[in-house]
Amino acid sequence: MAVDKTPVLKRCRSLGLDPVFLGIDKKSNRQLRNQRRKMSEYGTQLREKQKAKFIYGVLEKPFRNYYAKANKMKGQTGTNLMILLESRLDNVIFRMGLARTRREARQIVGHRLITVNGKVVNIPSYLVSAGDVVAVKENKKSLQRFKDILEVTNGRLTPAWLDADQENLKATVKQLPSREEIDVPVNEMLIVELYSK
Repeated sequence: MAVDKTPVLKRCRSLGLDPVFLGIDKKSNRQLRNQRRKMSEYGTQLREKQKAKFIYGVLEKPFRNYYAKANKMKGQTGTNLMILLESRLDNVIFRMGLARTRREARQIVGHRLITVNGKVVNIPSYLVSAGDVVAVKENKKSLQRFKDILEVTNGRLTPAWLDADQENLKATVKQLPSREEIDVPVNEMLIVELYSK
């Protein structure tokens, strides 16, 4: 399986991204050197796509599949793409506050610690639907790991489309998020322009 092993802060710096969107509180002291040339239209479109892929931890092929799926759905392709990315199971775990970063959320799902509607799901890219109940397995709720994570993520705001119960380590997806509820600094229209060439 392909894994992106680029240092996170270095990648954030090159994409002009605040590490807070990844759940990381650290800041890099280094400054990116000023680029002499103005970035081309293609360059800005590519940067937006790389930003979205990096934030959600998705590689090129799955990202292209999400775009194809979003293109077939009703409504705006860019908005549909962001909703699909936001409704991934690993992202839902991150939004619930059960993981410090999306990478950690992906690991938690991969270790078979999460159930969706009572069934164990170990696929981080699983797309949740409205009405789904996402929870930690009953026999894993007492793990010290989750107590440590909840101490760190306690101040994080849970989005309005999720009804999180941190006491019982579970959440209900009230509805799929709208674009206004997704606080990710990505201009999805540039991604659509890039793929529609």
